[in-house]
Amino acid sequence: MNCPIEDYALIGDCETAALVSRSGSIDWLCLPRFDSPACFAALLGTEENGCWKICADDTEARITRRYRDGTLILETRFETATGAATLIDFMAVREPLADLVRIVVGEWGEVDFTTLLIMRLDYGRTAPWVTRIDEQTMSAIAGPDQLMIWTPVALKGEDHRTVGRFKVRAGESAPFVMTHQSSLATHYKPVDPRAALERTCEFWRDFTERCPDVGPWTEQVKRSLITLKALTYAPTGGIVAAVTTSLPEHIGGERNWDYRYCWLRDATFTLQAFMQLGYFEEAQAWRDWLLRAVAGDPAQLQIMYGVAGERQLPEWEASWLDGFGGSKPVRIGNAAAAQLQLDVFGEVADALMQAAKGGLPPHPRAAALRDVGLEYLASIWREPDSGIWEVRGEKRHFTHSKVMAWVAFDRAACMQPRNARDRVGVCRWRAIADEIHREVCEQGFDAKLNSFVQSYGATQIDASLLQLALVGFLPSDDPRIVGTIEAVEKHLMWEGLVKRYHTADVDDGLPPGEGVFLACSFWLVDNLALIGREDDARELLTKLAKLGNDVGLFAEEYDPIARRMLGNFPQAFSHVGLINSALNLHRRRGPARVRAAHEIVDEMEPVAR
Repeated sequence: MNCPIEDYALIGDCETAALVSRSGSIDWLCLPRFDSPACFAALLGTEENGCWKICADDTEARITRRYRDGTLILETRFETATGAATLIDFMAVREPLADLVRIVVGEWGEVDFTTLLIMRLDYGRTAPWVTRIDEQTMSAIAGPDQLMIWTPVALKGEDHRTVGRFKVRAGESAPFVMTHQSSLATHYKPVDPRAALERTCEFWRDFTERCPDVGPWTEQVKRSLITLKALTYAPTGGIVAAVTTSLPEHIGGERNWDYRYCWLRDATFTLQAFMQLGYFEEAQAWRDWLLRAVAGDPAQLQIMYGVAGERQLPEWEASWLDGFGGSKPVRIGNAAAAQLQLDVFGEVADALMQAAKGGLPPHPRAAALRDVGLEYLASIWREPDSGIWEVRGEKRHFTHSKVMAWVAFDRAACMQPRNARDRVGVCRWRAIADEIHREVCEQGFDAKLNSFVQSYGATQIDASLLQLALVGFLPSDDPRIVGTIEAVEKHLMWEGLVKRYHTADVDDGLPPGEGVFLACSFWLVDNLALIGREDDARELLTKLAKLGNDVGLFAEEYDPIARRMLGNFPQAFSHVGLINSALNLHRRRGPARVRAAHEIVDEMEPVAR
């Protein structure tokens, strides 16, 4: 049985990342990018699928861990009857290779340690050819990849494993460095572990010291901000949804997806989080990645792309992996990239509006891409789609999808016309927005339930409906908005948290069963604040904040009965939700996404209407 998801901590270098268990085992690492094949895949199988353990020999050792303040440097402390030592894990700032550094530092007495290195490339399938270069250096090669391992600790091969046993005393240290490079490379000079530690610590603290005060949530916001930075692919600015694939939404189930890609719908929320915290450089990098990724024929717009904007993300199954907790299949790639999801047009439009409102310098392609995108959306918005939750069943007229189509035209209708042609466009976009608005109010609202519903003609409630007030579709005091919030509380709450929808009542093409969706619970916080229930909002945010693991990380979902995390990890959507909800309550001004939209509407109203 795998360690629980919440047992893992994250380390990374803003191009890839590793997951480290409480006991000091690295069970997941893809090299050289987030979406590259894993060389450690025990997370989705067994240790024979690749891991790197460094742990005290004493099985009764007391183990504690923490991140070094303001950084992504993990410290795992082992205390035994004979001494104490700390394992420092981090990925060094790239120059330019990926370096994984592990340093065991003695504190008092002496502690016996064992390191077990099982390298299995191609998602745990391929054992590399290992060669000793000198007394301190080893090379492991398989196909195009080469892992170089450097350490003064004596290592030996045992049945396709690399094992070492060593002792650390007070004031002593045992460093390890693993570097990824091309198998064609013959020269290797390892980074200096101590210098790399200082440089990496400085990098993260330079980043986090700019984080403003967010009241009682400051430290958790800072940790979520570090996590978002760690999920950013630095060369392009793209942000992956998570660093993992196929962590299940239901243990033993098949709702297992690859999240190592960049979703467009994350755009507005992420931009909002970065800009509200004053991180405009990161916001601009994400905005620019977005515009590069979507460039081209709007009919080919995808809901997600690779970290460099790749469009081909074919889905296949790694049949040799047992899956986390026996949850099969293990999927690589994501077929949902080919789905029609109307909401992404609205997300892109809203993101660009947020970028402009936040003061980011204008992008030369933004206006042109907006115009051609709207022309295409005008021809397809009446079609059914797969919706925000990427259902693999029959397409429907999802209410949230239509609302986000309205967002696309509404934001365009709020722009300041520069000439007569723009004025004509503004009037046209407003007319389409008004048409969508009328249709949604007529077909997406159920008077008996006093709530908007998941899709036209349905009676199911969906947590995506919480977005209606946040994007300004209706005023927060509109009875239909209040009724929808109350319907979510009545029908979708499980142990005080929010489910996306009832999978047993909706045919989404998959067997039922999943946990509560943390991002939706944060949306409820924002809605409660918006309608004046600030005490309820604070209570819910306090509850949500406690669901993070011991180092402040959140997965996609949570099982409130088993009290364990579910889904891919750590999840950008969850961390963005925490940041935005904390900011909204701390500043007591209501959700910024709505504020920005309404400000522009108010400014442009004499022209746009």
